[in-house]
Parts: sequence; C-alpha cells; structure tokens
Amino acid sequence: QLQLVESGGGLVQPGGSLRLSCAASGFILDMYTIGWFRQAPGKEREGVACISHSGFSTYYADSVKGRFTISRDNSKNTVYLQMNSLKPEDTAIYYCAAGQYCSGYVCADVNYWGQGTQVTVSS
Repeated sequence: QLQLVESGGGLVQPGGSLRLSCAASGFILDMYTIGWFRQAPGKEREGVACISHSGFSTYYADSVKGRFTISRDNSKNTVYLQMNSLKPEDTAIYYCAAGQYCSGYVCADVNYWGQGTQVTVSS
C-alpha cells in the first residue's frame, strides 16, 4: 500500500515548538519532491514549505520563513517539518505531499497525500 503518514502534531503554547514527521511506505521518497501544506478551519489549504528530491533546495511561505525548517532523511524515507516560535495563527491540520517539483514553496503535481495531523497553538 502506497501511503504517507504524518505524526508529531499536538497542542502547544505560543512560542513553543513541534516537529512533524512524514513517513512513506510502499514507495521510495527520494524520487519525489515533498511539500507541507496546512488547512485552518474555514480556510483553503495552503502551501507552507517545499524541499527538492536531494534536499539541497528548500522554499518557505513568508508566514513561516525563519520559524519553520523542512528537511529530509532519505535513508529513513522520512521528511520533517521543525516548527519553532509557534503562533496561534499556525493552528491547522498539516499535510505532507509527494509530488514532482517545487513551484516556489508549493509542492506541485502531487502524487500522494498524507492524512494530516492536527497542530493547535493555544495558551
């Protein structure tokens, strides 16, 4: 079965940190560009960050630049999103996606989506 599985979400106070993981099963992740997206209640899904196949190129939305870091460990078939200095407006369901290329910070021509993990930033 080909799938992406996110983990690491939860409840955190403003200013806190979380690290999300995106693990692939049934296919080799280093064949794909990987992106993180998020969807807040009542809003459309938006791109957050994107990383190239090799991991050498990374791109970020302005809203998260300097606070979030996307990385990948192809030996573990896993991509990460380190989120620091979290704000209440970062509250959303976070999804990872495997696609063909980064169109800026948005992963394009997506082949696979994960099921999402909830991140809530609240005091």
